[in-house]
Amino acid sequence: MPQSDTTNTPLGVVFIHGVGGSALAWQRQVESFSADGYAPLALNLPGYGGRPAVEHIDFEQFSDDVEAQIAAAGLVRPVLVGHSLGGMIAQTMLRRNPDGYRAAVLVGTSPSFGKPDGDFQKKFVADRLAPLRSGKTMPELAAGMINEIMGPNADPDGKAVAIASMASAPAATYQACVEAIVTFEERANLGQIRVPTMCLVGELDTNAPPAMMQRMAAKIPGATFEILPGLGHLPNLENPAAFDAAVLGFLRGLEAGNKRSAAG
Repeated sequence: MPQSDTTNTPLGVVFIHGVGGSALAWQRQVESFSADGYAPLALNLPGYGGRPAVEHIDFEQFSDDVEAQIAAAGLVRPVLVGHSLGGMIAQTMLRRNPDGYRAAVLVGTSPSFGKPDGDFQKKFVADRLAPLRSGKTMPELAAGMINEIMGPNADPDGKAVAIASMASAPAATYQACVEAIVTFEERANLGQIRVPTMCLVGELDTNAPPAMMQRMAAKIPGATFEILPGLGHLPNLENPAAFDAAVLGFLRGLEAGNKRSAAG
């Protein structure tokens, strides 16, 4: 059984979802990682999964919230698995507490979104929020949003979960997250990350293109990089078996390395 390096309890794995996601997006991972001996914790970020909607939030507040949920669950130095927005939160947490985690898996994410007042960033926000500002609702928009970011052969059950999560997200929360994303900037800390890190991305991900994530991995000391063939921006839902195999393989490699170190 994979164990925490400070206790005899199972090693915690914390799953942090992206914009429009929820803890339900990680249900297949909760089941498979638990079966593999880990202690998985899938979180609902502020404003998601039935939590009160938020109208403004930043990455320090996101990190405060996730850290509080980890502490409440009693997890010690867990692994962070962050997808998209969740990967940005994980990077913030790694800067705030460099030795506080066993490892990190950054999925379909980026180390920066540039400057909030740049033309690209302004257009990004305007384009994402225009349908809501024109009177559309999240349930009306959810299927179209998900179809744009998933690969063509996505698991139907996973797609249904993604659409349901997006549809249930309050419009205010979605807007607050879009506005937060364009403030994100953690490039300067990539070289300071000192826990084992995996950068994982779907081959067809246009939100976090593989070439960009490969450059990101190259700046993190010792990081591994893997592409999941045929998958888009929601790989854990599009092909849970392929996603789990990649992440569990990475974590088993860490456990094997620990055992060799202890034996030596």
